[in-house]
Order: sequence, then structure tokens, then C-alpha cells
Amino acid sequence: MRIIGLDFGSKTLGVAVSDEFGWTAQGLETIKIDEEGGNFGLERLAQIVDAHQAEKIVLGFPKNMNGTVGPRGEASQTFALKLEKKFGVPVILWDERLSTMAAERVLISADVSRKKRKKVIDKMAAVMILQGYLDSLN
Repeated sequence: MRIIGLDFGSKTLGVAVSDEFGWTAQGLETIKIDEEGGNFGLERLAQIVDAHQAEKIVLGFPKNMNGTVGPRGEASQTFALKLEKKFGVPVILWDERLSTMAAERVLISADVSRKKRKKVIDKMAAVMILQGYLDSLN
């Protein structure tokens, strides 16, 4: 059973996928989106979901540090409903507080240049979100 992990931003959608056993998350790609224009990258995401026969999607749910839900969290909730309707699979909202910062720290410690970090940060955040979910299952 494969699970897709997503880091949903206003300009990009970071995508990760689990291995078949649900033990590890690997980064796949970053999809350019235009949230204001209504382009959520669903066509490309459909190709990924089909190719990996995903049975579940884990979507990063950005909460404020005090646990409340702000505008980005509300956008994620709305996006989760779109995903469930489009793909017919369960969508799990996963608390992603600090996942982008953690991904940034990993990339810095790996001595990845700022230019390269910018290209992969959302994909790496998706990995962190999905791996956190997978770890909670085991």
C-alpha cells in the first residue's frame, strides 16, 4: 500500500511517496501551482496517484504554534476536500508545524546550496510530513 505525502503551498505542491511497506518516504517532485488562478496541479497529481496506486494521501496541515487554524490551515482543509472528491481516497490532515524548518535544517547540514535548497525544500517538507505519519503508524 503506497501513501502520497503533500506539502501544499500557494505556489508549489511538494510530493513524496511511501515505499510499498509504508516504512519510508521518498521525495518525488515539486509541482508548480497557482492557487489564486485555481490551478492546483491536480492533473499531474492524478498521474502520480495512478502510477503509484496510492490508497491514501497525507496532506500537511499548517497550524499556528498555539494549535489554532489560520488561513493556510483553512486552505489545506479546502484542498483536502478537493483531493478526496477527485481521487476517492482518504486524505489525512497531518500537523506540519515546523516541517519546512526541519527540512531546511537537513538540507543545510547536507551542505546544499541556497539555490538548490529553494528547488527542493517543498519536496523535502513533503517527505518530513509523510515520514512523520508513517512513523506514527509503527
